[in-house]
Amino acid sequence: MKLRAILAIIVCGICSFAAAYTFTATEPLKLEVPEMKAELVNAPHSDYWSENIPSTDMLTLDMKMPEALPKMDFDFFKSKTNPGVKPYQFMDDMTFVGVPLFVAGMLIKGDKAMFRVNNKDGKKNTQLLTDFKTGIDDYTQFFGPALTVGLKLGGYEGRSDWPRLLASAAMSYGLMAILVNGIKYTAKEMRPDGSSANAWPSGHTATSFVGATLLHKEYGLTRSPWFSVAGYGVATATGVMRVLNNRHWVSDVMSGAGIGILSTELGYAFGDLLFKGKGLLRNDLEMDFENPSFFGISMGVGLGGKDIGFSLNDLQDREKYGIMEIGDVDSEEDYIQFRAATVVDAEGAYFFNKYIGIGGRLRVRAMSAKSFGQYNYISTDSPTDYWSTIVAPVYNEAQLTFPEASLSEGGLPVTNMTGTVKSDHLAEFTASCGLYFNIPLSKHFALGTKLLIGRSFTQELDIDGHAEGNVKDIPYDLWISNGKIYENELGRWFILEDPKSTGEKYNVDWDYLTLGAESSTSWGTGISLTYKYKSNFSWRLFVDYDYTKKTFTLTADSFNFMKHAVTPTTYDLLSTSIVSPYNVLLDPVVYKKDKKMNYVTIGLSFMVNL
Repeated sequence: MKLRAILAIIVCGICSFAAAYTFTATEPLKLEVPEMKAELVNAPHSDYWSENIPSTDMLTLDMKMPEALPKMDFDFFKSKTNPGVKPYQFMDDMTFVGVPLFVAGMLIKGDKAMFRVNNKDGKKNTQLLTDFKTGIDDYTQFFGPALTVGLKLGGYEGRSDWPRLLASAAMSYGLMAILVNGIKYTAKEMRPDGSSANAWPSGHTATSFVGATLLHKEYGLTRSPWFSVAGYGVATATGVMRVLNNRHWVSDVMSGAGIGILSTELGYAFGDLLFKGKGLLRNDLEMDFENPSFFGISMGVGLGGKDIGFSLNDLQDREKYGIMEIGDVDSEEDYIQFRAATVVDAEGAYFFNKYIGIGGRLRVRAMSAKSFGQYNYISTDSPTDYWSTIVAPVYNEAQLTFPEASLSEGGLPVTNMTGTVKSDHLAEFTASCGLYFNIPLSKHFALGTKLLIGRSFTQELDIDGHAEGNVKDIPYDLWISNGKIYENELGRWFILEDPKSTGEKYNVDWDYLTLGAESSTSWGTGISLTYKYKSNFSWRLFVDYDYTKKTFTLTADSFNFMKHAVTPTTYDLLSTSIVSPYNVLLDPVVYKKDKKMNYVTIGLSFMVNL
């Protein structure tokens, strides 16, 4: 299943769960049989019944009436305050959790080494272009405010009336816009796709987290915590899609999320200062939760297991290359290198007491490549360079020579060579379960750790090659006598002539490079610091360590296009061991290697205390 589909299912599941919980949390209508007591009373006139029911002068009815159904609310400019709602002080609700998120993004900004690859549409791109494209993130960034306004219009009261809500939201978005654009056009960070120099921080992610925090403050804190889970879940998915769309680096998304949360907390703080106790409709939910059971969503950055190397000793069918046993050749590893990973979690645990519980974690970890090493041949500025530096040496090793004059006859064998990344990252999906431990430090703070075991599945990195040009034919003479092939006076079995153009053209796409891994067992632990800032909400800063041993397989089919670039007879000649011991270079090269992967993840969790 593709990653975009999995992300869409996760987002829809969170939203559906939030909606379902809202209905399940509604108290059913209770009809109690009234206690009736007979009393002698004077008969009232007819208007008395309509104006004074119920009355202590009548039969006493002790009934709990259901809460009235909400009515549509379009009083955008009318201020109202419900009695008994506690006013907020300036900075009363600040958590400052946006600060470590912003700083984390700033610290990993350097992990974005660029490498030039193709020359698509006249632009020298800083990264191989990926085929993953979705416009969903252009809409999910507005999920929070859309749901908040929709609930408000439907008469479902939240924290604030219309004037206070609109003022707080305007200040939140205004602060976010000032911070994001001020940094964007000062830092001038190039986007991964090379389109513009305004990558850091991510505006889409910042906008999404402003909306999520609006929904959290208006309805998550006052109505149901699952509104908060839905808002922050969709905001996190928006940030991940910005990375997968090749529009942002991980650092851009982390900093954008931090700015979004911080801007909204400041916007509400200024709203509390301006409005004081006016315009408040509901108090925060107050629940006496001492048990540390929780459900949370997390976003983090992965710092380990960033290089995967292969050597000649990792070749499959080693005998074809003259390597009989592992260790027969002294070969250095060539590495495929990866940037810091984007990590997204959904995690929950049930605690038997204050100290120990059981739970599980679903984790998606995506590492995008920043260098393909020697396996990335589609990296030169022109087809001529590709032909002369990569293809021609293979021909020459096979005792073929291509004088410059012959290349011009009928055009170059390769006139266009590009690569398209179907997936520029290794994505790991890990499901784990195990023991969770909690050590209370105070009313608001606690330390935690865990021991997990699970199963890890990997989506492969995939690059497609594209080549087009002029089909060539290579005339040749073989020295054959009595049915046997003999060497001539030059010590050769054959004489090859200069390539000739057939007048035909070719255009081919093929699987150029794939890197994947088999499923494996994963072991995990970690340490965390939890800050319980409300009775039913917490923020958690965590450092996780995960270990797994994976079997990676890399397949590089660099010269597949040669089946189309030359005539079938010529290709058969080049693929025949009689002609050259280097014929195997035209075949796909397959490496397989076991590697121990050590992952360190630093991140922040938003948690609902259950």
